[in-house]
Amino acid sequence: MSQHVPSGENDVVDLAVIGAGINGLAIARDAAARGLRVVVVDRADVGSGTSSTSSRLIHGGLKYLERYDFALVHESIRERHLLFRTAPHLIRDYPMLIPFYEGNTRPGALIRLGLLAFDTMALGRGRGLSRGVPVRTVARRWPTLSREGLRGAALFHDAQVPWAERLCVELLLDARHLGARVLTYTSVTGLIVEGDRVAGLHTEDVRTGERGEIRAAVTVNAAGPWIDQILDGQIESRRLNGGTKGSHVVLDPFPGAPDTCIFFEAAADGRPIFVFPWQGRYVLGSTDLTYEGDLDEVVAGDAEIDYLLAETNRIFPQARLTRDDVLWSVAGIRPLPYTAGVSDNAKISRGHTVLNHAPAYRGLLTVIGGKLTTHRALAEDVTDEALRVLGKRPRPCVTRTRPFPGADTSDWPEFVRDFLRESPLDGASSRRLLQLYGVRARRVLDLAAEDPSLAEVVDKETGALAAEVVMAVREEGAVTLADVMLRRILVGLNGDMGLSSAATCADVAVRHLGWDEGRARAEIAAYENELRRHRPRALAAAAGSGAGAGRGSDGRTA
Repeated sequence: MSQHVPSGENDVVDLAVIGAGINGLAIARDAAARGLRVVVVDRADVGSGTSSTSSRLIHGGLKYLERYDFALVHESIRERHLLFRTAPHLIRDYPMLIPFYEGNTRPGALIRLGLLAFDTMALGRGRGLSRGVPVRTVARRWPTLSREGLRGAALFHDAQVPWAERLCVELLLDARHLGARVLTYTSVTGLIVEGDRVAGLHTEDVRTGERGEIRAAVTVNAAGPWIDQILDGQIESRRLNGGTKGSHVVLDPFPGAPDTCIFFEAAADGRPIFVFPWQGRYVLGSTDLTYEGDLDEVVAGDAEIDYLLAETNRIFPQARLTRDDVLWSVAGIRPLPYTAGVSDNAKISRGHTVLNHAPAYRGLLTVIGGKLTTHRALAEDVTDEALRVLGKRPRPCVTRTRPFPGADTSDWPEFVRDFLRESPLDGASSRRLLQLYGVRARRVLDLAAEDPSLAEVVDKETGALAAEVVMAVREEGAVTLADVMLRRILVGLNGDMGLSSAATCADVAVRHLGWDEGRARAEIAAYENELRRHRPRALAAAAGSGAGAGRGSDGRTA
């Protein structure tokens, strides 16, 4: 169970939320802000499931116009606009080029019409209008883009969250600040069912095996793709989750790589694909495949990787990418509603539904669907429904205007200027701290100033400091080395997935957080094991050479 909170056993709360992904955390934040007593449980770390496997886009919903889902487009545009205001350190404007090719299933004229409708819906809430780009301009501005069959292009503005993991962490921080408790590494072993009522959860500490229960007036099943597993054997319920598998690959810059996100139609199946710059590297994605396998063993398959590489090679003929170019991959399951008989996964709704299981099972709500972009709106809907179930007077939602912890300043641009001027670090390291932590970047520098040993650089590529490792565990709910590397300081998303810095970070934990050498070695081994689902090239290379990350010849941590 997470070490940063009380045990949570034998509690009676208003709301027990299952799942500490972006939706579960957003629900906790909203509900706590409206005065409810909330506890969240997750069998792993915050944001360690679907939330960390997205395309890292705060999507205004252009794709949903194709299905005439105007309500979802409107909601997505609104939520994107709110995130620009409440989390300016995490969200950035993101131009995208859509090339039109002969033979596309979506003609250029149709896309232009869609962009016109999108711009109209986004008036006053976007970062710029879309515009057409003639072939000659495409050839001059994006000269490596294939010209074979090119009929023009359009440039439009969306948004990106480069570090979706930090979005989850900030929701955690704010939810806790508002009084919610978040219990990680706590599995749900069953629902407390009393007649026609669900009265809470049976729990087990994943790390110690300690069992307990959390009694709640309302239980919210926000486990994403795992919602059916939570209900199986507990209540009678139809299948609710019909999630599809989405995979991405990460590469170093390649010949002809663009400096803008390119959003194009795959020749193989007509699916929209992104090729986009990300933190000095490139991401290709994503796939959209029906998945009936083990939800805990989701990896990008060879066929998916080959598909993404082939489509990228087609659109950028100079690239000539092969599997050897893939640094690592990521795959996850979209938490979509189960829809029988659908042959085209793109037609499955990307909206969300709050299912009240009453009258058969009063006090139980299940969240079906949900997207990174609309997590706040989903949480507002769930909290509204929970208040109705509780019979409490409706209370206004405050999250539309409430800043994230990293944006808690009256003037973000001024804070950035002051921080860059005052920081003892170089410009790149200072900007990285701002992008990850916002105003809390000062806390990192304060820790390093209080203890000069915490000013040690633990990762050469990013310049991450030992102070960040300490803050991740002491203040941000990290429990394991993987939590620190992959979901707090994010050096685990480097080209080698942090394998070169894992031992250094573990050593910081030994010196400052009370770990012993045995735990440090175990954490490094567990970290390597967690990385295997990403198929990192660096880990395969280390295995081939007989070397492990961070181990000396005597088997001790380096």
